[in-house]
This record gives sequence, structure tokens and C-alpha cells, in this order.
Amino acid sequence: MKLLADENMPYVQTLFGDWAEVTTCAGRDITPEQLKGVEVLLVRSITQVNEALLTKADSLRFVGTATIGCDHIDTELLAQRNITFASAPGCNKVAVGDYVLAALLTVAEHKGWLLKEKTIAVVGVGNTGSQVAERAHALGMEVLLCDPFKAQQSPTGFVELAQALTADIISFHVPITRDGAHPTWHLLDEEVIHQLHGDQVLINACRGEVWDNNALLLRQQGANPLTLVMDVWEHEPEVLAPLVKHTLLATPHIAGYSLEGKARGTFALYQALKTQYGQEVMNSVEQLLPTPPITHITCAGEYDQDLCTRLVRLIYDIKADDRAFRAALGQHGFFDQLRKQYPQRRELGSLAVESTQIDVQNTLHGLGFSAQR
Repeated sequence: MKLLADENMPYVQTLFGDWAEVTTCAGRDITPEQLKGVEVLLVRSITQVNEALLTKADSLRFVGTATIGCDHIDTELLAQRNITFASAPGCNKVAVGDYVLAALLTVAEHKGWLLKEKTIAVVGVGNTGSQVAERAHALGMEVLLCDPFKAQQSPTGFVELAQALTADIISFHVPITRDGAHPTWHLLDEEVIHQLHGDQVLINACRGEVWDNNALLLRQQGANPLTLVMDVWEHEPEVLAPLVKHTLLATPHIAGYSLEGKARGTFALYQALKTQYGQEVMNSVEQLLPTPPITHITCAGEYDQDLCTRLVRLIYDIKADDRAFRAALGQHGFFDQLRKQYPQRRELGSLAVESTQIDVQNTLHGLGFSAQR
């Protein structure tokens, strides 16, 4: 079996190498010619799997994306061609939760905020949005949930977008859609951006096209700039470079790039393909992961925001990602290069934090750590 995979997917050779001829390459550079004779294609979000890509795919039987979102896949086309499709829902939700938590703590440090005194709106309450809401609750924040599709199923507990846009912090976790009752393309357009007040914080860890980047730049160049955390950008891998200096944190679409998250994505496709062929499946993704550099720490005393900040940075330093982004900005191919060479990042749950206090234990568990008492 010939298998072609994105080179940024870990453990492909480990999981598929004993029963497939595995080739890897840059996901953005996959060409129709490369799909000649290929039976299995495994991609991430940067590969557009559409009619143009599949023009010479004469043997393709399975397409998998090691991501939560599927907006880069023409699933109707695959169904028409009787090509099995699989995705990895929830694979990187924990990593995105870690990323936003690290961003919130950095924002608080920058602005001198106590997060428990602030309101956060989570726009899009699916896999990643739910994780962010859990972390925010653990921080003691007031959490507004905005998701019109979820609200249709359960009207209580959700707010309209207009109310969400009044929160101190607004974190976006929606797919990119242009049609339907609630399109998300330029959900933040020039009019909405103009109406926001200067103390507000915006976080985008979903899709770059959800924000009008040019309209944001105009706002940031004015008298009352917003505080921006941007992991995703319009027209990736291109970046609106002048906007970067007006952000607090800028990263190259790596919010979900924990080792665990990427491994779960590959493993989900491994399970789907093995099941399709009726073969035995390895028990768990944990069998693949190396022992983290720090596995256990004892926490003495009371919990506060400073302790949370120190614990998070022990595992993930979001400022390091920001520094790398700014240092590489403008270099040819820098965006994809940063993603390809992204250092191994573990999830907060890889660290067991021991505490004798039940309230501290519960808070740390809500923040994503493997809390022990």
C-alpha cells in the first residue's frame, strides 16, 4: 500500500511503516502528480484536498486529516469517488486549551489584571471552545458562551454575539464558513472592529479568515488599539506583517501543536484505516509518547494567579513562540518553517502536581494539570 503523509505528522512511520510504503512531504506542497498510485493520503489543515489536487489520483481509497476541522477537505467529492474519509475530532482540543490559558496569563501580566475579576466570551463552543471555557472557569472568570448552533439545541446558557462582543476578553473557536445562517468569514469585520473598545482583548486560535486582518490593522494604527493574540492569519502562510507589531502575542498556527495533540491526530487516522481493513489496532496513543522531561511537582501553600503562571510556563512558554515568530518574520517561507521545526511541546496534563489542599487540587485539575493529592 502506498501512503503519502504531511511531514508534520508524528509517528506516521511507526504506525504505518510495517504495512505501507510511507512517503512524507510538506503538506502545502503536495501536487497532483504525487498522488499517482497513492492509495492513502494523510494531511493536516494546510492541504486543500479538492478536485484540482485529485486530478491524477488514480488509486486513492482513503483520505484522512489529522485535525479537528475539515473545511480544507471536499468531502462531497470524496464521497462521489467512493473514497473513505476520516478526521480526528478533538485531537488537539487540549493543546488549544493550554495555548489560550498561557495567552490569558500573559495578557493578565501585561495589563496588570486579576483574571478572576474579568469576563471572557468563548465564541464557538465545540471541542476547543469547551476546553477554553473549562480553563476560564477554573481561573474564576465569568464565562459567556456564544454558539448559535448549540443554542438551538439548548437555549439556556448561551448569549448572542452582540453580548459576547462586550466581554473583556473574546476568544474565537469557530470553523470557517461563508454560507448558511451563521457564516464566520470576517465575523469580525470593519464595522464590528470599529465598535470594540480599547481595553478589550481578542484571541484567535481557529481560522485566520474569521477576522478581517486589514481592518484590524487600521484599528491598531489608531488612538485606541486592542490587545491581540493571533495564532492564525488571513492568507496563510502569508502574514500581514505590519499587523504583527500591533499584537501582544503572534504565533504561526501552532495552538494545537502539542506532541500529544499531533500524536492523537495521527493515531485517529491509524485506527480508522486499520478498522477499514479489519486489522488489529494498537491499544492507545500513550504507547507512542516519550516520558516528559518533568513528570511531577509538589505544590505547597495556597493557589493564586502567580502560581498558575509559573506552573504553566514550566511546561509551555508561549512567549518563546512569540519571540521565534517575530525573529523569523519576513524571511522566505518562515511561517511553514516554524511549523516544521516546532520544538516538542507537552500538554499541561503531562505534569502531575501534588497538593494536600483539595481546593488547590480541584483548581489545578480544572486548569488542565494532572493534579494529585
